[in-house]
Amino acid sequence: MNVFISYKEKIEMKKIFLFLMLLFPLFSFSQEWIDDSNFEDKINHKEAFGDDEVSIVVIEFWAKFNEANAFPDWDKVKGAKYYRVDISKAPVAKKKYRISMAPTLIVFLDGSKEDDFKAGLDLECPVDLNELQEAINDAKKASQF
Repeated sequence: MNVFISYKEKIEMKKIFLFLMLLFPLFSFSQEWIDDSNFEDKINHKEAFGDDEVSIVVIEFWAKFNEANAFPDWDKVKGAKYYRVDISKAPVAKKKYRISMAPTLIVFLDGSKEDDFKAGLDLECPVDLNELQEAINDAKKASQF
């Protein structure tokens, strides 16, 4: 039994390790996309052990043609689940929530629409992280009463 690793095997192991290290952040911080098939489930989702907890969900209605103006700080949102919806793949939700411009962000509290931020004719992201976080915090406070 040979306990020594050849130089070629070391190089291959390094390549695999490097690949996994580069891939890990994509899995841990990847954006979850939803469409009409799971939209209602996502905005009404309750954790198994948190049925008494308030559920806040932020949905960004997104369009490929305007991806440069998408909400940039989704990984910094605290206290809410965050999903993106490609408006071309969610015509029912687009119509129900009267989405005419992308990006549009909607804050849901236990499945009910609480606040929305709609892009104007300039198609720029209508909200920054601080404004969105404030809307999430306000929704949490409102649910306590």
